[in-house]
Amino acid sequence: MSPVVNAKEKKRIVGRIGSKPISIITGVEVDISIDNYVTVKGKLGTLHQAFDPETLIQSDGETIKILRPSDQPRHRALQGLTRALLYNMVVGVSEGYQRFLELVGMGYRVQQDGVNLVFNVGYSHTVQVAPPEGITLTVESPTRVAVFGCSKQQVGQIAAEIRSIRKPDAYKGKGVRYVGEVVRLKPGKAAARK
Repeated sequence: MSPVVNAKEKKRIVGRIGSKPISIITGVEVDISIDNYVTVKGKLGTLHQAFDPETLIQSDGETIKILRPSDQPRHRALQGLTRALLYNMVVGVSEGYQRFLELVGMGYRVQQDGVNLVFNVGYSHTVQVAPPEGITLTVESPTRVAVFGCSKQQVGQIAAEIRSIRKPDAYKGKGVRYVGEVVRLKPGKAAARK
């Protein structure tokens, strides 16, 4: 019979995400300055990020390790945050990140105008969206948009801004939503009368 291990002991045995080393993918260059300013270069672009000076970031060319000065909750949280952000940077410059959005509603559509997107989502006017540097917006169909870039944070931000053009309606579900997003609809007045 195996011994009973409580949740706290199990976490200590398995290890936290912050202590796991990050493998540097082939074709990615990582430059760490003294003040924890990290530059990651890859085939899709270059990302820069300044990290807390209390965390120690080490790289041997093949892996990146993040060390913490103590076991205080703040340092443990910083170690995990730093590791997650660095991992996102390494994956971003080599593979990139993508978010998909869909338009739901009668007559709702999107068109490509050069690098910009033009949305027709029930307003009396069209809404134009220009991508910032490092982000590519593509129209896959008249009701589907793809946001691509090497920065996970920037891709998520632009996707959220596009969604905010016309958030899904609570009663009919019309609007711009993420692909796979579940929109819970309210029953409306007709259901209350019954």
